[in-house]
Amino acid sequence: MAADAGTSTGETRASRRHLSGGTSPSLRSFLGTEAGSAGLMLLAAVVALLWANSPWSAGYEALWKTSASVRLGGAELEMDLGHWVNDGLMALFFFVIGLEVRRELSVGELTRRRRLVVPLVAGVGGMLVPALLYLALNPSGDAARGWGIVIGTDTAFLLGALAIVGPAVSTQLRIFLLTLTVIDDIVAVTVIGVVYSDSIQLGPLLLAVAALLVLVVASRLRVGRASPYVLVVVVLWLATVQSGVHASIAGMLAGLLVPAWAPRRDEVERAASLFQAFRQSPMASVGRSAGRGLARAVSVNERLQSALHPWTSYLVVPIFALANAGVDLRGGLLAEALRSPVTWGVVIGLVGGKFIGIGGGALLATRLRLGEPPQGVGPGQILGGAALSGIGFTVSLLIIRLAFEDTPQLLNEATVGVLLAAVLATALGWVSFQAAAAFHGERSAGLPTALSLPVDPERDHVRGPAGAPLTLVEYVDFECTFCAVTTGVARELQEHFGDDLRYVIRHLPLPDVHPHAERAALAAEAAGAQGQFWAMHDLLFTRQDRLEIEDLVGYASELGLDVERFLEDLDREDLAGRVREDSLSAEESGARGTPTFFVGTERHVGPHDAQTLIRELQARRPGAPG
Repeated sequence: MAADAGTSTGETRASRRHLSGGTSPSLRSFLGTEAGSAGLMLLAAVVALLWANSPWSAGYEALWKTSASVRLGGAELEMDLGHWVNDGLMALFFFVIGLEVRRELSVGELTRRRRLVVPLVAGVGGMLVPALLYLALNPSGDAARGWGIVIGTDTAFLLGALAIVGPAVSTQLRIFLLTLTVIDDIVAVTVIGVVYSDSIQLGPLLLAVAALLVLVVASRLRVGRASPYVLVVVVLWLATVQSGVHASIAGMLAGLLVPAWAPRRDEVERAASLFQAFRQSPMASVGRSAGRGLARAVSVNERLQSALHPWTSYLVVPIFALANAGVDLRGGLLAEALRSPVTWGVVIGLVGGKFIGIGGGALLATRLRLGEPPQGVGPGQILGGAALSGIGFTVSLLIIRLAFEDTPQLLNEATVGVLLAAVLATALGWVSFQAAAAFHGERSAGLPTALSLPVDPERDHVRGPAGAPLTLVEYVDFECTFCAVTTGVARELQEHFGDDLRYVIRHLPLPDVHPHAERAALAAEAAGAQGQFWAMHDLLFTRQDRLEIEDLVGYASELGLDVERFLEDLDREDLAGRVREDSLSAEESGARGTPTFFVGTERHVGPHDAQTLIRELQARRPGAPG
């Protein structure tokens, strides 16, 4: 029985190259939380600057130097609050980043490896060029240690700035930039762990390696409970802190090793049956069983993300900004910083280096046909995103603390550079997006929403009157379990609207996810050649776990078809072309998974339950208000 490579919200995602660029609900949640936390981070940074330049600035410094310890028996871990934030809370932040990267690599946007080429080339350029520009201004001495400051990009600030100065619809551009920040984060954390760590203690380091091996084994065994991972990650963090390696690398590696998988049909159905049992018998023991069943249906990776991501975005990162953005600019520091090669190395590296490295790398990779940017993203918008990538903030401030911990003057000058770069990068991004819209017409960076191939009753498979005032088009995959569910929704809609609705089926087989999907689509078309498309359609959705060729032949016989003709039609090029044409129209219309609905000619985004679709159809009824 094929597993559905999709999300638990009821949609199977594509993993083919030409169906790239859609956003899963998990990714939309990630993007929304990151963008939302940018405001809190900015507020925390402003508070830190005002506090550090106020008459109470001594209290700001004293707060983060306050010692705090955790003691268990004879074992004790003691650090000041600044180190608890930078070595503790930020390890949790990078753990969540690692979880997201693992999920996207396993079942999300980054499963389509060809999509990685352009952002990979751009990401490498976006790290090399800034570092080289910084070192050109600071080639030696203590200042040269700061080259790592300019390699990172702050995802939250980047998405927040994009929401303000970018296109009104920027879904596809955000995916491109998220992929860039994934590459940035992995490299930046590696640099932190290798370049900016203290003297290494072998014993704790070996314990950390052992903890990583335990995570590898647990991942291979697909352990479904979260508690073993949490326990091992805590041990890993403690060992890493004691080893002298910066704890951020432990967080990232641990996140990358927590497995992610798509919901399996049997687990989803078992969870549904357990929930139904609780509904009928609302007892505590039955409720616990239902809760465990629901937990098993969702990977431990996504459960941990769901629990931790809001905390890291809305609490950890703002606290980090509060602890690290407070620079006392009094006493001529601002004037000195504006004359410092460290400050301008950071500014030029982040603003100019990211713009040239990312923008040039992406455009060069596209020009050489090494890959392609997401559908709907133009070259001007890539340059705008490259400019906004110059907002380094979180990772940059962390590396500043590590690189210049013993040189407060350089630390302050570099911090001024990061804050100035954030302002200039946002301004450059705004100019780039305005220019892209004015000179190239690049006003949107989202997927198409209009149905590219109009409904034709002579071509399409239609249930209901051909001239009905309301139209619902559904792209389906016969092996997609969620599509099987929506067949019931379609019947409910037809009962509700009667002859006012025509329901249209089009094919969107996802063979990388469902190996029998294309053959099933051809079987439906072959049955349609004998006037039995809808009968085969209904039969295929009731027997999704039996779609081998011998099964399809049996269904043809069961429906009373000419079996010999049916077998010949399975190889007809015109029927295969029909399936390909439907898939191409899905690509051109922005469909990226199944089921995808179009209400009239507009792609439906959101839940596809009967009541939601009824409201959408009612709103498009001729003469409806609005």
